[in-house]
Amino acid sequence: MKKIMGLCLAVGIFISACTMPSTTTGPSDQEIATAAALTVQAVISTPLASPTAAGNPQVLASPTVADGTIVAATPTFSQPMASVGDVVNCRSGPGTNFERITQILPAESVKIVGFFPPNYWVVNTKDGDCWLSGEFTTPVGSFAAIPTVTAPPTPEGGGPEAATFPKNGWTFFCYGLGKADITLSWNDNAENESGYRIVRDGEKVAELAPNTKYYAETIDLNPGESVAYQIQAYNEAGSSDSVTATITCP
Repeated sequence: MKKIMGLCLAVGIFISACTMPSTTTGPSDQEIATAAALTVQAVISTPLASPTAAGNPQVLASPTVADGTIVAATPTFSQPMASVGDVVNCRSGPGTNFERITQILPAESVKIVGFFPPNYWVVNTKDGDCWLSGEFTTPVGSFAAIPTVTAPPTPEGGGPEAATFPKNGWTFFCYGLGKADITLSWNDNAENESGYRIVRDGEKVAELAPNTKYYAETIDLNPGESVAYQIQAYNEAGSSDSVTATITCP
C-alpha cells in the first residue's frame, strides 16, 4: 500500500510539473497523462505479499498436496499403556472373585487393550490378557480408540482352600557349584481346585493338576542365598496361597 501511495504521489508531482511553463520541448499533455495512467495501473496490478507466505514468521503454511489442496493435519497417536505403583493382581475378570492371571510389578508397563466401566482396564501381559483395577493403575496415552468391553460371567462358588505344609513339608540339598535340589510336599485341603501353581520368589514356575501334593526341582542357589516358595490353589473363582517356605543354602 505504501508503495502505491508513493508512486501515485510521484506521478501527481510529475504531472503538475509538466503543466508549468517550460522553455524546452517535451511530450504533449496527452502523452504524459497516458504514461501516468499506465504506471499507476501496473503498480495496482502487482500482487501484495500474502500474510501466509513462507517468509512470514508469524503464520504457518497449511499442509498441501501437489494439486494445491489443503490437507488437515493428522493427530498424533500414542499407544495407551498402564503402570502401577505397587505389586497388583491382574485377574480373569473385574473383581477379586475372579482368578488371578498374573501380577503387575511397579517396573512394568503393559499395553491397554480394553476398558470396563467404571474403573477396570484390560491389559495385555506375557501371561495373556487380564483385568487390572483402575484404583491402582496409572494409564497414559491415547484412549479414544480403546474399546469398551463386557465382563465375563461371575464364577459360582468361592476360591479353593489353601494348601498347608506338614512338618518337614519342604526339604533341600545344596551341593556342587551353587546347585540345590528342592522338594515340596503339602496337604491337598481343597475340593474344588482347578489345579496348583508353584510360585518361586513371586514368579510362577510350574502349574500342576488338581489333587497334586508333591513337587521337586533343581535350581541354582549359592551358599548364603535364599529362595522362597508358595503353593497356590486356584479355580475360576480365585486363588489361595500357602504360607511361604524359605530355603537358604549354608
